[in-house]
Amino acid sequence: MMTADAFANSPPQRSWWTKTGPVLCKANALFHKTADLLTPVADFLARYWVAAAFFSSGLTKTVSGSFTLFGHNFSYPLSLLPTETTFTLFEYEYHVPLLPSALAAYMGTATELLLPVFLFLGLGTRYAALVLFVFNIVAVLSYPDLNDAGLAQHQVWGLLLLITLCHGPGKLSLDHLIDRWIRR
Repeated sequence: MMTADAFANSPPQRSWWTKTGPVLCKANALFHKTADLLTPVADFLARYWVAAAFFSSGLTKTVSGSFTLFGHNFSYPLSLLPTETTFTLFEYEYHVPLLPSALAAYMGTATELLLPVFLFLGLGTRYAALVLFVFNIVAVLSYPDLNDAGLAQHQVWGLLLLITLCHGPGKLSLDHLIDRWIRR
């Protein structure tokens, strides 16, 4: 049995929370620091994902050529000019509102080839993301035969573009470097 003096002189018992609270706070701080370090990479990957999708789609609409090097065949665009197939697609398949089909073919091809480069580099990123976001919506509305899988892809691209538009390009971008250079 404990006497009153022994009880008064014994150290107070620490609760579970007072023991684990500081450890949890340190783990939380480490988690947030790690997330902050990975944010620029995530921003870049989001830009890259969308840029690659639109750019590869644009390549399918252009006059192209190829060359063989070390046994591998490489394709490349010769110009920004759409192929005859692209003009046919815009005339009969894609129903772009308010634009003649030939103009829509030129504008669509140029948009899919040029703006992804700006998005990838992070140059004028928010403007490129805005135009590609609207372009993405027009693409969905203009192609009535889009299946569920295609619609899901466009939704993901739209979400990534919206995040880039609202959040900005991140630290791994030319916009960030230019901003730092201007602020000096």
